[in-house]
Amino acid sequence: VRLVESGGRLVTAGGSLRLSCVTSGVTFSRRAVAWFRQAPGKEREFVAVITWDGEIIDYADSVRGRFTISRDDPNTTAFLQMNNLKLVDTAVYYCALRPIFAPQSTSVQEYEFWGQGTRVTVSS
Repeated sequence: VRLVESGGRLVTAGGSLRLSCVTSGVTFSRRAVAWFRQAPGKEREFVAVITWDGEIIDYADSVRGRFTISRDDPNTTAFLQMNNLKLVDTAVYYCALRPIFAPQSTSVQEYEFWGQGTRVTVSS
């Protein structure tokens, strides 16, 4: 099983980024996928989740209205479009998969597979 995030880089506040999470070796289309982030010195926190069927999408309050999660099942890839980035969005961003047909969750402990992360740095 592999989850590979990409798209993170240094960006100026107010800018946009699109993160990708390419998966392999796993039944992506039957799993909820989420994005989490971890800022320096802080615990990993929930950012966004989309259910396996795309019916339910949820966001952390801190990113709601600015970030958009999506999935491309034929290409087993998830995306996180991040607009109007703020300094507080600086973190390593991780994608994660729930067990097959499991409902969405905001809890780190309930995710089965994780990527290695991609770093987003927002500067003033």
